[in-house]
Amino acid sequence: MTPGRPPRRVITAAASRYTSRKLKGQTKAPDSGWQERAWTFYDSTPEVRFAAQWISGAMSAATLYAGRLADDGKTIEPVAEGHPAAEIVAEIAGGPEGQSQLLGRFGPHLVVPGEGWIVVRPRTDSGQDWHVLSVQEIRQQGQKLIAEIDGELVDIPPADPDGAATDDTAPVAIRVWQSHPRRYLEADSPVRASIGLLEELHLLNAAVAAIARSRLTGRGVLLVPKGTRFPSTPVQGDAEDDLIEVFMEVAETAYREPESAAATVPIILEVPAEHIAAIKRLTFESDFDELALKLRDEQIRRFATGLDVPAEILLGMDALNHWGVWAMKEEAVTLGVQPRLDTVSHALTTQWLRPLLAADNVEDADRCVVATDTSGLRVRGNRSQTALEVFQAGAISAAALRRETGFDESDAPTPEETAARRRAEQPQQPGQDTGGAEETDLPVGETESTPDTLPASALSGLPAAVLEAADGLIWTALTAAGEKLRRTPACPRSERAKAREIEPAHLHTVLRVEPGQVEQWHLLDGAWPRLPDVATRHGLDPECLTASLEAYCRELIAAGIAHDFDLTPGALRTSCLAVAA
Repeated sequence: MTPGRPPRRVITAAASRYTSRKLKGQTKAPDSGWQERAWTFYDSTPEVRFAAQWISGAMSAATLYAGRLADDGKTIEPVAEGHPAAEIVAEIAGGPEGQSQLLGRFGPHLVVPGEGWIVVRPRTDSGQDWHVLSVQEIRQQGQKLIAEIDGELVDIPPADPDGAATDDTAPVAIRVWQSHPRRYLEADSPVRASIGLLEELHLLNAAVAAIARSRLTGRGVLLVPKGTRFPSTPVQGDAEDDLIEVFMEVAETAYREPESAAATVPIILEVPAEHIAAIKRLTFESDFDELALKLRDEQIRRFATGLDVPAEILLGMDALNHWGVWAMKEEAVTLGVQPRLDTVSHALTTQWLRPLLAADNVEDADRCVVATDTSGLRVRGNRSQTALEVFQAGAISAAALRRETGFDESDAPTPEETAARRRAEQPQQPGQDTGGAEETDLPVGETESTPDTLPASALSGLPAAVLEAADGLIWTALTAAGEKLRRTPACPRSERAKAREIEPAHLHTVLRVEPGQVEQWHLLDGAWPRLPDVATRHGLDPECLTASLEAYCRELIAAGIAHDFDLTPGALRTSCLAVAA
């Protein structure tokens, strides 16, 4: 997400500085008993830890910047360089590296207990130390908080509830939590809703472990005739080993040393022939052995679906192609990572940035925000070829082409290089003086024949009726594609209500669509019902016109560019116009 473009989201998180008034007026403490159990599952259940650490790693890849709410109250624009808000945000957690750690450390707290604390502790020299603490590292003692920081107990006095100036040398504690819809002061998290599932998963893990042990040591009961003995060995002379003692010794060895021969090689017993039929083995294996494994997989799947990210993040993405993986990760960032980043940035805005700006009497303090940039997380597929095609159609600039193909502005040609290239591309007229310069061959891949697709200037003489007809066909196709796009993974369910407010023909300029996804989601299938009739009416080749306009629409959708009537001539190929000419 590029700074300056993100819309303002509806923040469902909560944050507050520690104040004494809140403690006095609070009639019922928030329910926090489940948080201890949630942390237990984080320590003992790999799936819980993986989910928390995945969110943590994703959040650490975001960056903070100072923004300002635009006049529409929705768009966030970066503040001007040198603005007090920019200076305050730049100093949060000591800079970009510390901010990355700050955001990353909040990941487990918002996934597991649903809340955490930011403690800002002024240093004796200058600046502050920023710490992210769990609810178990903060406790109330009278009218103050006691925080455990690096093994040291730190007193945190309450802030003034009316926002009056406080001691600048005292630590500040900010509680950040995802509020429960039932009670605002209570924290909520995905693990809270899954505690019952995780309890069952814990029991199933114990059952599977017991089954594994039983198959090593408790393989059933062996019935042997009374008095059966092992034959003696030369060392023992005429003595005989008791059969039961031998079995117990072998079982103990197999349990202690699973890789030993005792765990794999059968026991050789020599008995009289009349006793062989009397030796029997009884097992106590039940259908639950296999059922336990299935139930455990089912509980893991249910936990995965209860997270705020696609279940494939936890279960694996083997069944998805590369386009599906991209769409899934995009949805994971939108639904699982961005809301938690908004939770932290909301806390930093309301409890840190704005109070400092208000104390300095900054005029627009109430419109300044701490915003997050997730463009580093939203890695898009390779759009080099699409960018080249759209550039050749005249729809994007050379700067955009360089950006999409991995180059920067330092790679742009100089004016002298551009002029030399234009002279080389101009055909040499007979008798024209080249000024002593050698003839320059056409660049590789160039041809002197008439190109199949001409720029708009070359087709400016087309009949107005042809252009109007092509423009209408393009608009109809983009409208049909937009209606389908609204029902694809590019538009999460949470955003579809907003998407309905956007003109369908422009929806691809808001939602990201990769070139392969146009075919994958069949966005242009059946988009040309009237094209054959229109082509015949104007004397155009229907098949060629369909291919030309579909290629044009595909490029627009993949590049996120809106259609404009002035681009219509460039979408038509000369071969399609042969009959009309």
